Parts: sequence; structure tokens; C-alpha cells
Amino acid sequence: MSARGRLIVLEGIDGSGTTTQAHLLCGRLRERGVDAVETREPSAGVVGRFIRELLTGEREPAVSWDAMALLFAADRLDHVSREIAPALQRGATVVSDRYDLSTLAYQSLTAPEGSDPLEWLRAINGRAPRPDLTLVLDVSAEVAERRRGERGGEPELFEKTELQRRLALLYARAEELVPGDRLLHIDGEGPLAEVAARVLEGVLAAP
Repeated sequence: MSARGRLIVLEGIDGSGTTTQAHLLCGRLRERGVDAVETREPSAGVVGRFIRELLTGEREPAVSWDAMALLFAADRLDHVSREIAPALQRGATVVSDRYDLSTLAYQSLTAPEGSDPLEWLRAINGRAPRPDLTLVLDVSAEVAERRRGERGGEPELFEKTELQRRLALLYARAEELVPGDRLLHIDGEGPLAEVAARVLEGVLAAP
């Protein structure tokens, strides 16, 4: 039997570089002989594809904040059963571009003003296994907005300037959202290669 693998998650606001850095990290790990599996949320499964259509505007996003939270939670359980758990069981390292910290951040800030949905959000994601390490890419809302502009395309559902500013502040204290998780903040600004080196160093240094 192989030892259980590791689940490593990259998190941050839109434009922080989670997708790029997850891809680069997998490549660097494979160069070191690690069986590394690159994945993302929303996932490639049927629920994840539906969510992406909502995010990109391919479907009318007439979905309430709590219904959206349930969709993300359903996709996460499907993602775990289809991709993450089998890879971990064979001893692979899974690198996921986003996980439940995104739900706790984004859905808590899009909930109605005055509500306190964190406990409910944690509960509906309670069956998702905890990551072994979460790397939060810290970038300013201004830098992230510039990056999103440079990549082009229509803004997605959550890519609103004020929401992203609030998300940046929330991610800066992400430990409060996932108490007990191993979480490491990475400076996500600067040249791509420098950020990638910081990410790899953080992963290699973690137990």
C-alpha cells in the first residue's frame, strides 16, 4: 500500500495567480520525481462545468448566494470522490487551484448584509477532507485587477472591483476562516519566476 498523498491548495483573489502557480508547482514537483496531479475548482465534473457557465455568463446567473454555495459544495464532494481521493490513495500529491477556502471567502462576502453564514458554509463542506497545506497568494486588489485586464476577456461573476478589495482583506487573515488548517501566506507580487520559487520553497519546507 502506498502512503497517503498530500493535498496542496492554492488560494487567492481573482488575478492572484493561483492557476498559473498551481501549474508551475506541479511541473516543479514532477521534475523532482513526485507523482503530482493538477486539478482545480470549479472542477471538470458536471456540477463544476455548470458553475463555470454561471461564472462566465454563459448561463444567466439568477442564482442566490446560498444556492451558489450549495453548488460549490456539491462540486467539491464530486471532485473529491472522482479525482482527489483516488489520487491521494495511490500516494500522489494533488495540487488544487482553489478549494473550500474560496467558498468561505467568496460566499461569506456575497451573503446578505448582516448575515453570518460561516458556520453554515463550514457545515455544508464538512465532508471535504482538509488540505495538508494551503498556500494563499497575497496580492493587492490593484495588482490583481491589472492582471485580469491584461489577460482580456469579459469579467466573471465575482470580478467586481469592490468585492475583490474586500476579498483581498479577508484573504490576508484567512487563518480565521479555516482555524486548525496548515496555511502559509506567499507574496504573490513580483516576477512570475520569483513567486514560483516562493511557492515551491513553501511546499518543500512544510512537513
